[in-house]
Amino acid sequence: MGELEETVLDAFRRQGLSRRAFLKFCAATASLLALPPAAATAMAETLARTPRPTVIYLSYQECTACLESMTRSFSPTIEHLIFNNISLAFNDTLQAAAGEAAEAARKEAMRQAWGKYILIVDGAIPMGAGGAYCVAAGQSAVDDLRHAAQGAAAIIAVGTCAAFGGIPYAAPNPTGAVPVSEVIRDRPVINVSGCPPIPEVMTGVVVYYLSFGMPALDRQGRPLTFYGNTIHDRCYRRPFYDEGRFAHTFDDEGTRNGWCLYELGCKGPMTYNACATLKWNQGTSFPIQSGHGCLGCSEPDFWDKGGFYRPLSAATGHWSRGEVLGGAALGGAVVGAGMAALARSRRKASAAKEAGGPPQKEDFHEH
Repeated sequence: MGELEETVLDAFRRQGLSRRAFLKFCAATASLLALPPAAATAMAETLARTPRPTVIYLSYQECTACLESMTRSFSPTIEHLIFNNISLAFNDTLQAAAGEAAEAARKEAMRQAWGKYILIVDGAIPMGAGGAYCVAAGQSAVDDLRHAAQGAAAIIAVGTCAAFGGIPYAAPNPTGAVPVSEVIRDRPVINVSGCPPIPEVMTGVVVYYLSFGMPALDRQGRPLTFYGNTIHDRCYRRPFYDEGRFAHTFDDEGTRNGWCLYELGCKGPMTYNACATLKWNQGTSFPIQSGHGCLGCSEPDFWDKGGFYRPLSAATGHWSRGEVLGGAALGGAVVGAGMAALARSRRKASAAKEAGGPPQKEDFHEH
């Protein structure tokens, strides 16, 4: 119990870090979570008295990309997360132990922290053949998950496979794979979807839970902080969409000029995620910025919704033309009208300046 009683602040100090460094960490994390400045103070006060929690990370039908993504988190870093904020008691990939030693360590960690640990689940759960498709230490994945969930204070499904079934769940789904929420129905599951999710989203959700408890979730069980807007809402190519300027091939004029990739199959208008704001590789880029349309990987059934390069207006699966264009137009109409007015006013001002006349009265005001 000694380790469980060590607070997050105590862990910082044990690592030779000052309280000032701890406050900077809280401020950076609050900024990552798009929280107001006052939240950093509240976070610091909470974490200063919060015992460093045990985390059990279970892997089932997955490709390890979610864990690979998490280990590349920069703010907060995976080192901070593991050594300062949490005690990662079990993870098949990162731990040194294997076989009976690993299982014994997990059982002991769960026993000591029963009712208090954070359970992270990576991968879909195979229900077919009585769960026989995935068996470890003589126990099926579904039974293993149900047992671990009983002692968890919080359950986080990382990746689209765990959140919505992902690729294992796609037709024809020979293993009978299901998302975590179809196995655990008696308590909330925080879905952190994406194939894989953004690193800082995964670590940010853990730190948020430690600081403030259960986050506000959307109807898909995802934290609104990171999944409250579509890629389209925040995309830097959005103005081209509103102007009707689209790339039609990956080597045409539109592509060279950075126009909207909607006609090349971009699923941004129907995909909720933070890719366009947080980006990847320490904020360097994201798929659309790299010249490729969004695949919609953070949405349910994204693998079964038609070709990745078929535009949404072609009625790909559940995404029908009316649904997509109607939803996009609601947001785009106001923004597009405003941008058009701004463009008109700037053209008038520019023309007046070139003609040497007095500035024209603008019909649009920037706020």
